[in-house]
Formats: sequence, structure tokens, C-alpha cells
Amino acid sequence: AEWMKACHDVTDGAVVAIDGKTLRGSYCRGKGKGAIHMVSAFSAANGVVLGQVKTAEKSNEITAIPELLKLLNLQGCLVTIDAMGCQKKIATSILQKGADYLLSVKDNQPKLVDAFETAFPMPRVVNFDGDAYVTDEKSRGRQETRYHIVSEFTPEFQELSYEWPRLKTVGVVMSFRQEEGQVPAVPTIRYYISSADLSAKKLAEAARQHWFVENKLHWSLDVALREDACKIHRGQAAENLARVRHIALNYLKGEKSFKGGIRRKQKKAALDESYLATVLAV
Repeated sequence: AEWMKACHDVTDGAVVAIDGKTLRGSYCRGKGKGAIHMVSAFSAANGVVLGQVKTAEKSNEITAIPELLKLLNLQGCLVTIDAMGCQKKIATSILQKGADYLLSVKDNQPKLVDAFETAFPMPRVVNFDGDAYVTDEKSRGRQETRYHIVSEFTPEFQELSYEWPRLKTVGVVMSFRQEEGQVPAVPTIRYYISSADLSAKKLAEAARQHWFVENKLHWSLDVALREDACKIHRGQAAENLARVRHIALNYLKGEKSFKGGIRRKQKKAALDESYLATVLAV
């Protein structure tokens, strides 16, 4: 984290996504040792890891996220976390770092869910007359349309606004997915709360960028660096190697002169010492 502070500045308004990943190969059945879980902060704009902490299991993300926040310089950023991290203490910790939060809401916060379902029934969502934004993506025979709406908190959220620090914006995202030649699937509805004054377009961008931590970090760790295939688990080795992979991934993504994926950059660095020196000089 200190190294990333020294060499990487996060710009105002940038999305920092926080999410966890279980290292599946780090368990040992014979020793009764469970797989470790790494919680990482990922800069969506630059594709680099800003910091990480280890937990014993996924359920401990609630206690790990505040520890991770202490390590980071988040002034002016928008911190996005999935429903596991939708907690009042975590929201307060983010604000204390000079950042804003965008939290996904699910059943672990029943009062918020009830307020959303009351304030935004399906007819109102479909015929919403406020700020709305639609995105449409087509890829590999699949089409996904997302409909985003945002609102200042309505009377249904009035009481909750005193519980959630600096709550300004509530948002609803309804997505439709259709495979080629098939009937569209039932729409998926997701709820969000934020301390930032977000437009529907900004909500769409931030919600999409949150998933970069899955698509650009976790996917690269598994496919390029084969993290889940690593069976090393003795002592702190699994955690240490996870940190080394994050550092290596940051270096490889930071090197822009060679136009290739992470696997090709790895191979080129292994075979060409001059290129390896270029990577390490990033």
C-alpha cells in the first residue's frame, strides 16, 4: 500500500472498487487449514491494486474492509462495495477518509430493502419521470440492457437518512439479459445508496466499473497467474504469494510499450532481460 501511494495517484472522482477473493488452493485438509480470503482495493481507471488485507473467510470482509481503508489514500474518490460491505460503520470509515461511498443493498439490510420496494415499485421504475439512463451491450450472442434511475431520498428513506451518514442518492438498476434466439430472462433489480450526488449516468458508470475488480483483477489472477492452482499453504506463504502476484500484475499492467495480454508480457519478460528491466522500471 505504501509503495502504491508513492507511485500512483488516484484522481478525484475515480472509482475504487473493494472486493474479496478466496484463494482456493491455500487450504489443507490434512492440517485442517481453510482457504484464506484476500480483500483488495482496485483502481478501476488504472487497473491496479492499491492495497489488500487477509481474512480467514469471506464472512470476515465486514471487519477486514475498515482495516484496508486505513491503508489507503482515498481523498475525493468514490468507493464501491458489494452488499457484504453495506454497513453503517464502513460507510462512516469511507467518509472519514475524504471519499464518498456507493454501496449495493441486499437482504442483509432489510430496512433499506423495504424502503426501496415501497418507494420504487415496478410501475414507478418503468415509468420513472426523473433522471434515468439506459445502456445496451451486445457480446457473443448475448444482449444486456440496463436501465438506471436515481433520486434524492424520498419520504420512505427519511428516517433511514439519519442512520446512514450523509446519504444523498438512492438508485435502482434494472437489467435485462437475452441470449440469441431465446426469450429474455426475468429482469434483475439492484439497489444502491450513495453519499455522492450522482446522476443516473454516473451511477451506471460507477456500478459497471465496480465489476472491473472481477473482470480485470480476479480473472487475471486466475487465468494469467493461475492463483487458484497454487497449492502452497505453509505458514504465511499463501498470503505472501498473493501480495507478490498483485505487485507483479501492477507492474505488467503498467508497462504499455508491448501490446499484449498479461500472459504474453510474462513470457516476454521471462525470455528477454531487457524487457524485464523495462517492466521493473515502470
